[in-house]
Amino acid sequence: MVGLPTGYGQYVNPAPVDRADLRPRVERSLNSFLARQRERLIGIDPALGPVADAIEDFVQGGGKRLRPAFAYWGYRGAGGEDHDELVAALAALEFVQASALIHDDVMDGSDTRRGKPSAHRRFAIEHRRNGWAGDPQAYGRATAILLGDICLAWSDELLHGCGLDPVTLARARPIFDEMRTEVSAGQYLDVLAQVTGDTSVERAGTIARYKSAKYTVERPLLFGAALAGASAPVRAAFSRYGLPLGEAFQLRDDVLGVYGDPTRTGKPAGDDLREGKRTYLVAVALEAADPTGREQLRAGLGNPDLDEAGVARLRQIIEQTGALSRTERRIDELTGQALAALSGVWLDGEADKVLHELAEAATRRLD
Repeated sequence: MVGLPTGYGQYVNPAPVDRADLRPRVERSLNSFLARQRERLIGIDPALGPVADAIEDFVQGGGKRLRPAFAYWGYRGAGGEDHDELVAALAALEFVQASALIHDDVMDGSDTRRGKPSAHRRFAIEHRRNGWAGDPQAYGRATAILLGDICLAWSDELLHGCGLDPVTLARARPIFDEMRTEVSAGQYLDVLAQVTGDTSVERAGTIARYKSAKYTVERPLLFGAALAGASAPVRAAFSRYGLPLGEAFQLRDDVLGVYGDPTRTGKPAGDDLREGKRTYLVAVALEAADPTGREQLRAGLGNPDLDEAGVARLRQIIEQTGALSRTERRIDELTGQALAALSGVWLDGEADKVLHELAEAATRRLD
């Protein structure tokens, strides 16, 4: 890696703590649902086989299942009893995540996701390979948008067919709906900031909060808590824990988007810079840079042809402004706020321990 501070070359968000065999249970629920959905799609027309393949590869092919983990331990922390119908309900969160990522890659023009071609690139490649008429890129984008829409629809279908009773589902449904609205709103604000050039720290914080933070930690926690019929004090504690932790997780991801090792992140080094992401890290750097540094940052941000030397130069400017160290301090501060929120509220003992472990796993820096 070129121009990386110590420790950032090997950093990647680690997998969350897995207790109660949650991850394999979520995988089984997803696999069973996807098998049924494949039959439905093929029954409509065999030409939908590649659509089923792509969704299966995306949903089954990676991800840390972080959102089901927070939802599960929110449920258990509120005194809920484990059962398979619960796991199926939590697995629905993975389709919300898949939809958001597929659409995000289209909007950002990302070439890769988890080390493989992104969905729109995958279908553009298929178009060229088959010698079809029209623009391969337009076909790829259109197909990926539809894939994301299907995943969002399937999140509803899996939730409603999970086997939980209607009264239990009705408690959690408003949170599920709010989460999906918030992430879409955050995505729009991200797109808007890139075209308006809004680089304020305040705007970057709002985008991080709604595009990622809330639907990564706070909403899944509250979703699980609602399924368990949690008390008001527990719900309030989960919000005080979940929102700052979700923001800390997003800040860590922002650092990774600039300084991460592509062999482990599955995306090209410095991709967030090429995509012009107005993250907290970038906003702080622009705020603190001298006129020359600010001009160079603005010139490089959003340049898809930015080469390795250009990425290294922008990294150096970001580091010299103190933005990287300030972001690290902010991650520590937010994580501390999250952990403090768990004090003084009753939670199931194991859940309290796991939520501490998940906080550390979601924000850990290896150096």
